[in-house]
Amino acid sequence: MKRFKNILCIIEHGEASKSALERAVTLSENNQSSLTVVDVIPRMTAGIGMPDGGPVSQDLQKAMMREHEARMAPLIKPYLKRLNIQHKILVGTSFLEIIREVLRSGHDLVIKCPESPDWLDRFFAGDDMHLLRKCPCPVWLIKPHALKAYKRILAAVDVNDFYPPQELKTRHQLNVQILEMAASQALLESAELHVAHAWESINEMTSGLVFSSDMSRERLAGNIEQERRQQQGLLDELIRNIKIESPAARDALDYLDPLTHLLKGSARKEIPVLAKHLDIDCIVMGTVARTGISGFFMGNTAETILEQIDCSVLAIKPQGFVTPVTLED
Repeated sequence: MKRFKNILCIIEHGEASKSALERAVTLSENNQSSLTVVDVIPRMTAGIGMPDGGPVSQDLQKAMMREHEARMAPLIKPYLKRLNIQHKILVGTSFLEIIREVLRSGHDLVIKCPESPDWLDRFFAGDDMHLLRKCPCPVWLIKPHALKAYKRILAAVDVNDFYPPQELKTRHQLNVQILEMAASQALLESAELHVAHAWESINEMTSGLVFSSDMSRERLAGNIEQERRQQQGLLDELIRNIKIESPAARDALDYLDPLTHLLKGSARKEIPVLAKHLDIDCIVMGTVARTGISGFFMGNTAETILEQIDCSVLAIKPQGFVTPVTLED
């Protein structure tokens, strides 16, 4: 099972980040991992017509750093008796500096609260979406005021088999990561584990075409039912294969006895509806399905799902994902 060893927690929003910090500390204790807590502040400039890095902007930058260090200290102080916490202030564009810190220090998980999108009608906003698209390690966005222990966790997988062979392999690996992480967390939290896969009927989509317009309703219904059984078989096969490939995952899944949900319709619509219906506390999902392409953005499906949900999200990249962000400016 996945055990995080080097966790990075972001507390840009002060008191609003307490739920993320609490979960980072608890996870670090359970995994016996290192924990680094950072705040990110903007790079200060002296003003129009003044050179960057001059005496005025340097003084402003130092003053801002002192202010944020003073805010950070009382947030982490209650946890210092429980474990050793490294802390630092990063300067620059938030998502870029977070990703660079991941690259520099080899962090294997980023935890933070989402931005406060008061001016948006969605939960995730600018820098968060950049992190979800480009951060090379998993990103866990913790809903402010989230429960200390989750009650229901949803693993969103894709077992469709119409992709090219190499992408099928990548998607299977991603599904394994999703289920391992979701099961591991559900075990720690004593939470219900739900596994969902959404599928769209090829027969239904093509029923209006000329070559199939003479198909009877009974035959169409039979073909759709056959597709449903095939999709259910693929979902069941995924869980069986994971139990074979990972003995630790097998024990967790046998104990948790996850509830599976085969959703007819598009994932971008059905996953958010299911999450709301089940009152899910956290969704574990992939955000990119292809590897080796620097800067490959997550697909419309993942992004559309994220724009519709208001629960916490643990977002995972497949093995081999290449971030477009570098350590150099």
